[in-house]
Amino acid sequence: MRYAQLVVGPAGSGKSTYCSTIVKHASDAKRIVEVVNLDPAAEHFDYEPLVDIRELIHLDDAMEDEELKFGPNGGLVFCIETLLENSDWLEEQLGDVDDDYILFDCPGQIELYTHLSVMRKIVELLEGWNFRICVVFLIDSQFMVDGAKFLSGTMAALSVMVNLELPHVNVLTKMDLLTKTARKQLDNYLEPDPHVLLADMRNAHSKWHEKYAKLTEAIGEVIENFSLVRFYPLNIKDEESIENILITIDNIIQYGEDADVKIRDFDEENDDNVNCD
Repeated sequence: MRYAQLVVGPAGSGKSTYCSTIVKHASDAKRIVEVVNLDPAAEHFDYEPLVDIRELIHLDDAMEDEELKFGPNGGLVFCIETLLENSDWLEEQLGDVDDDYILFDCPGQIELYTHLSVMRKIVELLEGWNFRICVVFLIDSQFMVDGAKFLSGTMAALSVMVNLELPHVNVLTKMDLLTKTARKQLDNYLEPDPHVLLADMRNAHSKWHEKYAKLTEAIGEVIENFSLVRFYPLNIKDEESIENILITIDNIIQYGEDADVKIRDFDEENDDNVNCD
């Protein structure tokens, strides 16, 4: 069995930083985690990729082609479709090693995950190559500190969950950049309570709330009653925070559960003593 995190989220949510953080944390724990860059528009990152889509196609290739004439969004979709058409290349680059643990650092175009089918096809390829996959949806915590934005972010996460149909972990990034006031406000939302969200939106004198209060309340209650979305805060400067996220994901994809149980030295000695008796 092989293991993978599909790291997705809006542009600027910290996907590449998350990947490099997990790689460093794993390395410190004497554990090997690789990263595959699936963003054809990436300019730089702090990890050495196992596979880089830019070696196959770069966003600039699609945008500068005189016949295609793609813009940034259309070019990104074209690049991922090109990757699908060259899946043999990706399979060869990945190799076939049991117990691989790979992070797939994905583009920041949210449409790829919410309603287009290209990322779902990538998932199907990986599953066919014996990967257990967890989607890690990142969203910047700084954009989630009021009721309306939190509800919007929650709906985006839910849309990704429905489209990709995979085990799913939502992570609030850049927690280390929040002020104490913002952190306290966000803490109220980590266990979604529609009444808290509604109160905040009411206090903000939102015109949307005034007109669609019942709709907002209904959405909040659906999320709460069915436990559809939960967010995990991540502070990359806190090793315990990083470890908690990694343990959560490892449990979901059952990483390590197939490993053989190792007998400690003193257990073997005790067994010998029992046999001697």
